[in-house]
Amino acid sequence: MSDFDNLHRFLFTQANVRGELVRLNDSLKNIVHSYEYPVQIQQLLCEMAAATSLLTATLKFEGEIGLQVQSKGPVSYAVVNATHNQTLRGVARWDESLTTLPENFSELLTDAVLVITITPDEGERYQGVVALDKPSLAECIEGYFQQSEQLATKVQLMTDLQDAESAKAAGVLLQVLPAQASATDVSSANDFEHITKLTETLKQEEMFSLSVEEILYRLYHQEEVEMFPPKTVSFACTCSKERSAEALRHVEKAELNSIIEEEGAVKMNCQYCHVEYRFDSIDVEAIHNGNYGGSATNQ
Repeated sequence: MSDFDNLHRFLFTQANVRGELVRLNDSLKNIVHSYEYPVQIQQLLCEMAAATSLLTATLKFEGEIGLQVQSKGPVSYAVVNATHNQTLRGVARWDESLTTLPENFSELLTDAVLVITITPDEGERYQGVVALDKPSLAECIEGYFQQSEQLATKVQLMTDLQDAESAKAAGVLLQVLPAQASATDVSSANDFEHITKLTETLKQEEMFSLSVEEILYRLYHQEEVEMFPPKTVSFACTCSKERSAEALRHVEKAELNSIIEEEGAVKMNCQYCHVEYRFDSIDVEAIHNGNYGGSATNQ
């Protein structure tokens, strides 16, 4: 599926509207199958991954964006992070005592919020929070843009989980260009509504079976559309032994040595990629003396 795991950006040159389309397959495997997730959580993570990829393309700087769900429902926590280089990682936590989970989005995530965190490599972190009080994740993200940036935004998210070993997700984002976002700009508002209506006619089977060029032609063949080179989307984890060592620097040395005495090493596991990092007493001494260089070897 060479046409998958790519983010495509395009521009309606006569309408002051920009668009993005992403389809994921291989990049989802280490997210969806990192745990034995129920299908409802697989679908949630697939939608979050597609949405996060779309939102990452809105960044005007190098850094990371994260979508995090916090809920008092069956799914307590879910997060997907992506970098400006379109690398994704994600994880979810749910009430594993439940034998079945609700199919409905609102019942799966009750009394929930969506936290969108933007972390530039240089500069201050920004965080926005929106209630998950609409029937779908896509509608909640639309509400976030309307609430925080007053930008007319349309989001469509789709998943295909028919093949248990090969989850697929896709998303489309349309947005009025910021310079044309004023409510007084009637022409831009009408153009955006027209393009949105065209996009809503896209069927799931078309999204996952046609090429991107065929999809855009099918939807917008009467519009002037400029396409940009696609960006590859992949799974990648940002964990490292050095980052784990930095976390241990804030733990008392005596406590770490006690763990080493009992278990032979301090072990830290990445919740995203499951790599295990081990630290012995020599490592602990170096960490607390500020001399830890960190081996690149994962143990």
